[in-house]
This record gives sequence, C-alpha cells and structure tokens, in this order.
Amino acid sequence: MRKNEGGWRHALVAFVYSWQGLRAAWRHEIAFRQEVIIFLCAVPAAFWLGRSAAERGLLLAATLAVLAVEVLNSSLESLCDLVSPQHHPLAGRAKDLGSAAVLLTILCAVLIWGGVLWDRFVP
Repeated sequence: MRKNEGGWRHALVAFVYSWQGLRAAWRHEIAFRQEVIIFLCAVPAAFWLGRSAAERGLLLAATLAVLAVEVLNSSLESLCDLVSPQHHPLAGRAKDLGSAAVLLTILCAVLIWGGVLWDRFVP
C-alpha cells in the first residue's frame, strides 16, 4: 500500500500502528501508565462533576491531552536516544523541552479541573 492511498484499508493500518504505539507507551513508560490510571479515575469523576456535556468533555479532553503530550515526549526521548546514545547537550535540551510540554499540559489540566471543582463546591 502506498503512503498516499486512502480508504478503509489505510484507516485500519493507521489504527494498528497507533495501537502498537499505545502498547509501547504502556509497556515502556511508567509516567504513561501512571497518567492512564489517573485518566481512568478521571472519567467517572468528570461525569459526576461536570454539569453539562461541554464541561464533562473539557475535563476529559484536558486529561487526554496529558496522555497525548506524554506519548509525544516519549517518542522524542526515544528518537534522541537512537540518534545520540551518548549524552549530548542538544539531545538533553530536546528531552527537557518535551518534559516541559508535559508539565505545562498537566498544569492546564489541573487549572481546568480546579476551576470546575471551585465552581461546583465553593458558593
């Protein structure tokens, strides 16, 4: 199959690759496993706390964003390790920047969840 072919077969192949990536993240990245556990706890909490579909969606999207950025950070770290097995300042900077992206995404999720909790429980 060529890269530019579309259709259902392409979608199925893309899904298989995506699933392999999620399995690799689960298998090799402890932070991803921890964040998945938090997400699984957040799902029922979002349905309990959210007062509307939009609010529940925002809570879940904020938590899913943390997982997505963690996967991107892990892929960046793996690529850096492949390209430069020895310590290199630029590889270190790239890893630090990826980690900073995860931190910012977590901060965003905390602010969103905190805002919903505040709105829900503070008169």
